[in-house]
Amino acid sequence: MLLTKEDKINYVNIGLMLLSMMAAFILPFETFLFAYAFLGPLHYLTEISWLHDRQYFTKGKYDFLVLLIISIVISYDYFAMKYEFHPSFVKQYSELNLYGKLLALAIIASILFALVQNLWVKLISILLIYAFVDQWFSPNYKNAVGQEVFKPSFATFTITSLVPTLIHVYLFTGLFMLYGALKSRSYSGLIQVVFFVLAPFILFNFLSESNFFEVSSYGKQAYDGDGQGFLGLNIEVLKEFNLMELPPLLDANGQQLFYVNGTKAIDMEASKELVFYSQTGILLMRFIAFAYLYHYLNWFSKTEIIRWHKVPKVRFIAVIGLWIAACGIYLYDYALGLTFLFFLSFCHVLLEFPLNMVSITGIGKEVLAISKQGFRPKLKS
Repeated sequence: MLLTKEDKINYVNIGLMLLSMMAAFILPFETFLFAYAFLGPLHYLTEISWLHDRQYFTKGKYDFLVLLIISIVISYDYFAMKYEFHPSFVKQYSELNLYGKLLALAIIASILFALVQNLWVKLISILLIYAFVDQWFSPNYKNAVGQEVFKPSFATFTITSLVPTLIHVYLFTGLFMLYGALKSRSYSGLIQVVFFVLAPFILFNFLSESNFFEVSSYGKQAYDGDGQGFLGLNIEVLKEFNLMELPPLLDANGQQLFYVNGTKAIDMEASKELVFYSQTGILLMRFIAFAYLYHYLNWFSKTEIIRWHKVPKVRFIAVIGLWIAACGIYLYDYALGLTFLFFLSFCHVLLEFPLNMVSITGIGKEVLAISKQGFRPKLKS
């Protein structure tokens, strides 16, 4: 039986998953750093270009501007805080908890952009949505000295920390793959999705006590990124999912310190060592490295289906030029690369939200159609 082009790509992707798993298993930190620096920027640039030609999968021509403006505001705060300028903006941004509010607004508004055509309905709905998230992310209790404090929850942790990172590269990638498999009624596509779902379980359980190579000193430094890297994500995930007990932060008398919201303070320096050297920390990193590397490889492997490369020559040259420049910055100083590429990285996450909503609603429609008609190819008109 001859394989179709789609079948071949799906089986190639299973091979790419195996390759990603092996790399993540052997050198988890270095695999992530390589993928994020050298594949990431090309993915951002080509996907934004591809989304632009498809109106960002929104119903309105200028809907994407809301997501772009949110990206600019969040990035401006990031740069202002890092390079210590416009302190009044940074202070107000922090006090209003704008990061959480804007990110939640972008996610919910993207549902409107993907499904609603009427401009006034969208405008009124966005105002109502913001009123909701403004209340959700506002201070909700007072501490011992009477200060109003926002108390984080697992839901806010998911939105502010996981959505732009692991949910973007793993969950949304899986949903996009599932939608494609259901839409094309592809058995090989479903096999690919099953393997994708099983990959984390394999990484967490196969030879879980074995380590091949210890993280290099450069890997530790680059992953921390002068305090701006991904190390904080690992610590947050370990804490929020109760994967391991993190060392407490003690005062000079050896007493446990607490954050203003009443939770136990964590010794960040000691926690960093657990991320790099504990078995649980390494297992988590294997999953993160796999998710990011395969996220990028999946995008590039489907070039002939997605056709992101079919753009005007001038734009293509500009994309390649910017990608080479980005790689050069990462080679010169990884932390500097994380800083300069922050806007591009964050922007592509937000601009993809409407496509994520299209994938989710599309899965529902295809499942309904399959329940009525069975899993057989659609008739072409």
